[in-house]
Amino acid sequence: MPGWPKNVDYSKHDAGVAGPLAGGWSLDLPGLTESEARLLREMRQHLAAQVRAADGALPFDRFMETALYAPGLGYYVNGRRKFGEAGDFVTAPELSPLFSRCVARQVGQCLDLVNGDTVLEVGAGSGKMAADMLVELAALDRLPQEYLILELSPSLQELQRETLAARAPQLLPRVAWLQDLPESGFRGVVVGNELLDAMPVQRFRRWRGGWQELSVAGDANGMHDRWTEIRSPGLAGALAALWPDDAAVVEGYSSELNLRLAPWLRAVAERMRRGYLLLIDYGYSRGEYYHPQRSQGTLICHFRHRAHADPYLLPGLQDITANVDFSALATAASDAGFSLAGFTTQAHFLIDSGLQDLLAESDPSDIKHHLQCMQGVKKLTLPSEMGERFKVMALARDAPPALSGFRSRDLRGRL
Repeated sequence: MPGWPKNVDYSKHDAGVAGPLAGGWSLDLPGLTESEARLLREMRQHLAAQVRAADGALPFDRFMETALYAPGLGYYVNGRRKFGEAGDFVTAPELSPLFSRCVARQVGQCLDLVNGDTVLEVGAGSGKMAADMLVELAALDRLPQEYLILELSPSLQELQRETLAARAPQLLPRVAWLQDLPESGFRGVVVGNELLDAMPVQRFRRWRGGWQELSVAGDANGMHDRWTEIRSPGLAGALAALWPDDAAVVEGYSSELNLRLAPWLRAVAERMRRGYLLLIDYGYSRGEYYHPQRSQGTLICHFRHRAHADPYLLPGLQDITANVDFSALATAASDAGFSLAGFTTQAHFLIDSGLQDLLAESDPSDIKHHLQCMQGVKKLTLPSEMGERFKVMALARDAPPALSGFRSRDLRGRL
């Protein structure tokens, strides 16, 4: 869930915490606090033990999973602040409540179409999206009986409770937290904002006429790449499906694959009796994702609003993320039993979901608040910001496909 870094600095500096990065350049990063330095040491020791247990070559997806989700140490579960100005990135719900209010309008229609009574948000961040969606659903007279949040991090659960208590205290009794997907029979809407980009990925490259898989080697002093033959189950078949004629792939081409996406979609489908899965994230269709000119993949890391490409730099302290292959998402969803109900840009989805009407509620005489609203809308919708790079996909299970948020621009034909 990298969101949008406030300041991205790709300059080649000599000084800073980071030291040299992949590609031979350096990034000037803020210094670490004592607690961050201690956490970094503990995470590197933990990773070193995993590398030893894997005979010196830990598959990259397992490295990424550990760096992000290891109990007590991983980026998303260690209690460090991640969201907003004082964190590492800013997500759309942090930029403007209008984002979540627009999503709520689409969710309300989805609930009506399936006579649903439950919303499940997977990975709720700071809780602002949950709070603002609940307030909007109440205003629309379409409150679900339950608003479930699937959140593995105890510290984020606590932050979400605090946010909801501050922004929507009267609605907090409707909210419940889960550690796993709900039992079968779910009828309603599952929402995931910047969820899929934080799933661990496998990395691969074309080398000497064949394919190699990236593993991670090293010790507590630092990690580094170790390229091996393809070992991970399913990776060779996935590469063959992507490139039936792999002779056309240039030497050194490298990218990533998310092999955990299909099992997750199957798990959601098994538990959903009737409803929708609404996913908002940044990424590309397959042709754009694996374009020859995007020859080093899309993996990127974020730390205090700086972006860089070295996943080994600050494990546990930095986010590690990869773009979403929306073509793969649509195919895996179909295989799991979903139908593709909509696919469009974030800008068009928000506009179709009533963004202009909501913005019109802002009082221009309240100059500060009105300017904040305008700036938030610009970041959410301009092509140079989040408007085009972020996409919205709706998946339906035993539910009608006509959704209001996808009226004006249908991109399903590009997948």
